[in-house]
Amino acid sequence: GNCAANTYYQVNNEYPAFDHLGDPIASSPTAKNEFPAGSHFSIGPQTIPTVGDALAKKRVAWKYYGDGYNQAGTKSPGGALYCGICNGFQYSKSIMTSWLKDNIQDLSAFYQDVQDNQLPAVSFIKPSALLDGHPGTSTPSLFEAFAKNIVDTVQSNPKLWSKTAILITFDETGGLYDSGYIQPIDFFGDGPRTVMLVVSPFAKFDYVDHTYSDHVSILKFIEWNWKMKPLSKRSRDNLPNPASTTADPYVPTNSPAIGNLTNMFQFGRR
Repeated sequence: GNCAANTYYQVNNEYPAFDHLGDPIASSPTAKNEFPAGSHFSIGPQTIPTVGDALAKKRVAWKYYGDGYNQAGTKSPGGALYCGICNGFQYSKSIMTSWLKDNIQDLSAFYQDVQDNQLPAVSFIKPSALLDGHPGTSTPSLFEAFAKNIVDTVQSNPKLWSKTAILITFDETGGLYDSGYIQPIDFFGDGPRTVMLVVSPFAKFDYVDHTYSDHVSILKFIEWNWKMKPLSKRSRDNLPNPASTTADPYVPTNSPAIGNLTNMFQFGRR
């Protein structure tokens, strides 16, 4: 009821201020194939801290492997398969205007890094629009095959596999009804549950973890493993790990609280 007259409000899918190479994007990036046709709005350069900044400060190697990166912005058939909006680092001024933008590479670099024993300590992998399981452009079976190929590739290098944890998750649930408890964490939610799988020699076997978790749990796990502080005073990684009862393990008694995934592992054993 308080919207201004004759004003357009974009409430979703604000595109990055930079293209995949780090070049600034004008308000109408119609010439960039990595953005869908009609995407005329990009958010300004973001200055909030990222896990990429934190890892670099800690001197922990990291990369973001975006499937289709090498063809992004070209007129080739695969030019539109890379997802710029899916790459959180592409919004960040500190990443895209510094040497850290070189940490964003094509998926082909992941396979080469595994072969060369050069895989960084932390890797983020994003499939292309054809393989991400998203309705309209892909299927769940294609994403399953993609994920299996990633796991098989890492397992083909026994030395690498022996010290690796692969976290497989999805960006959203699709908006369907969820009977599970949803915490009122902050202004943005939380939201309905989605799937996360841990594939690792350290993972508990045949185990379902009922700790309340969130996508930020992956960040909390990274910070726990490399002894890093939360990104900021107001980010969700400041939330405590959940305390709960045996009768209702999913509902934190100290809400708001988010797990750091450590309950899914058995450390010191394989």
